[in-house]
Amino acid sequence: MKIKRSLRSFMLCGLMMPSAFLLSGNSHTGKNSRQDMPPQRPNIIFLLTDDQRWDALGAAGNPVVQTPHMDRLATAGILFRNAYVTTSICCVSRASVFTGQYESRHQIHNFGTDLKPEALAETYPALLKKAGYSMGFIGKFGVGKHPPGQLFDFFVDTEAGGKGQPDYMIPDGNGGMIHDNDTINHAIQQFLGRFGSGDAPFCLSVSFKAPHEQDGHPPKYIIQSRYKDYYKDVHIPVPVTAAPTYWERLPAFFRTDTNFARERWKGLFGTPELFQENAKNYYRLITGVDDVVGDMMKKLKELGADKNTIIIFMGDNGFFLGEHGMEGKWYGYEESVRVPLFIYSPFLPDQLRQTRPDQIALNIDIAPTILSMAGVPVPRGMQGVNLIDLLKGDVPERNAFFYQHYFLGGARIPKVEGVVTRNFKYMNYIEHQYEELYDTRHDPHETVNLAGNPQYRGKLQELRKEYNVLKQAAK
Repeated sequence: MKIKRSLRSFMLCGLMMPSAFLLSGNSHTGKNSRQDMPPQRPNIIFLLTDDQRWDALGAAGNPVVQTPHMDRLATAGILFRNAYVTTSICCVSRASVFTGQYESRHQIHNFGTDLKPEALAETYPALLKKAGYSMGFIGKFGVGKHPPGQLFDFFVDTEAGGKGQPDYMIPDGNGGMIHDNDTINHAIQQFLGRFGSGDAPFCLSVSFKAPHEQDGHPPKYIIQSRYKDYYKDVHIPVPVTAAPTYWERLPAFFRTDTNFARERWKGLFGTPELFQENAKNYYRLITGVDDVVGDMMKKLKELGADKNTIIIFMGDNGFFLGEHGMEGKWYGYEESVRVPLFIYSPFLPDQLRQTRPDQIALNIDIAPTILSMAGVPVPRGMQGVNLIDLLKGDVPERNAFFYQHYFLGGARIPKVEGVVTRNFKYMNYIEHQYEELYDTRHDPHETVNLAGNPQYRGKLQELRKEYNVLKQAAK
């Protein structure tokens, strides 16, 4: 029997328990790498956090944040050292995850636009459902105002009621309140209890709100009370580029109090005390996610499903924790566009286990990777690649990728496009014809804009050309 419920009906029914590679050159031929496929079709769980930057993970080298369950999976599987999003904002990035396409192609530019039916039919959930998978979705769908609950056999929408962003604390149906991380945890347990030991394979997509701030004036982080003492005796290092000089170096059109990233910085990181409080709350939310992952793994093992379940984990975009005097994402700096990504699979070939590859991986690669793991042909319209094929050398490595961000524009979030390569980054604020060029190999914090340096004129011209080529290929 299918379960398709809004979050409210989910709770009221008593289910809440207490507690140079061209962008279009993806080499899809309709065949999949079946030599590494399991004897039966695998279960697949895709976990997506909101605003988790690449280094907010113990396995990535963060000495403060406690993420032992995620670290265990990342260390046993593949932890990508250079994973990025092609647009750093929730709605666009999530559309890219579902479709395997750049914003230029899927045409989701804002929070109110739904995927068109023909586009939805080519997403990984629709294709896996057609292939016989039991499908689940839990959390923040994040694309449009009408999430496609009909695609799923189990659907818990934490944005139900047109909220746009889930609230961290919601009524639990029994006169109390429940945190979003706990809502998601209970829903995962419910899904696995119903589908984790069935005859059909399952694909479960889980989309956390954490560690996104709760929108407001000012915005704030709302944590589970049991984590309030975590990190209380730790001093969080202040980022190098949090010094006022780095904000003051930015151009006048950008350096305004109406800039979203600066406005939110004031309320969350604008004083040393605020920085310590909210950086710790950011980590507390991530530790809460990690405990959900731990409970999920425990349930899989109880069901005997752990030996046939692949787990993919990613952040939907990065996040400024005060770097360049900002809070948020949107822009092309490393903190904004680089994300955590790991794949844990019982079926990985030995040469890929316990590895930390340097290849560039993108959010548009998630859909083709999931489909390939399930043995389902990848549509030619997908612009990403199967990451396992990438690591095995069956498709060419990327030397660069196109970055684009168009939401809002103007003084609040200036529009930006650019190119990210292994050693350089070129960004163009297209409303102002203002260019940035960073030597990220020697200047990883992106402190010195080289666009006006005569010694880098040749590199600037080279990246301008590549930018135009990749922009056209993204369409």
